[in-house]
Amino acid sequence: MKTNQSPVHFRSLSALHEAMGLSAPKHPLITIINYDETCFDPKTFEQGTKSDFYKISFKTNFNGKIRYGQGYYDFEEGGLSFVSPGQVLIMEQEERNYSGMSLHIHPDFIRPYSLMKKIKNYGFFSYATSEALYLSENEKKAILDVFESIKNELNERIDQFSQDVIISQIELLLTYSNRFYNRQFITRKAVNNDLLSRMEALLDDYFDREKGIKGLPTVEYIASQLNLTPRYLSDMLRHHTGQNAQQHIHEKLIEKAKEYLSEAQLSVSETAYQLGFEHPQSFSKLFKNKTRQTPNQYRQSLQKSE
Repeated sequence: MKTNQSPVHFRSLSALHEAMGLSAPKHPLITIINYDETCFDPKTFEQGTKSDFYKISFKTNFNGKIRYGQGYYDFEEGGLSFVSPGQVLIMEQEERNYSGMSLHIHPDFIRPYSLMKKIKNYGFFSYATSEALYLSENEKKAILDVFESIKNELNERIDQFSQDVIISQIELLLTYSNRFYNRQFITRKAVNNDLLSRMEALLDDYFDREKGIKGLPTVEYIASQLNLTPRYLSDMLRHHTGQNAQQHIHEKLIEKAKEYLSEAQLSVSETAYQLGFEHPQSFSKLFKNKTRQTPNQYRQSLQKSE
């Protein structure tokens, strides 16, 4: 008999609370769930879950699948992960034993505020679980204090000021998260240097003309080969080099283009096709934008210097 493969979709916080074995939420648009208070069968969610809410999870004893192994992480006091509305989550076997809490925010709760536009700029809502934010003891305390403030506001003081107060606490939580992710990029320098080296090797391999090029390499392709999300890859690169993933790809492309243009046997059009461009004009436009020379002008400058 064929089973339903669709993820469980939570459209309301009430439905989420019910599925987790909890009483009704205090507020219809925002809630904090304490994992120690839940009672549910993990098999219920084997096909995955998705919801109509933003979700910020703080997990202790966080032991989900982590890229590059535990040895690279200096802070194991707890982890934060972020989920946007509509994202499908699959609960791995290793992730079922943890404690902590999660903040669930319906977009309608923040819609009247500037946070509705700003929240889309926080790239970590597009990161994978394996790219979670790991916290030091001091960072953990700062995060838990914010969770506690929101929880107290929901449990004790729902009035005409509650929403403003909670919005300010959410903004503080996101600001802390931004700061702590920057710290994490620094403390994982060895991991990130390895990623940079692997990315360079991937691009060298992609532009190897003996293998035949099929289109330009995309950020999505490179990220998938590195087992990363595109947003995490770009944020990590921007932090360490000042360039995002697309800019790195273009830099490597121009480097290879110069290499090919220095060889007399390839025309500009052949160079463009070799690099993966469908139209030589697009290649020439990008090359001039990056070097302030057309491909032919660059080739002529090489001949003059000989």
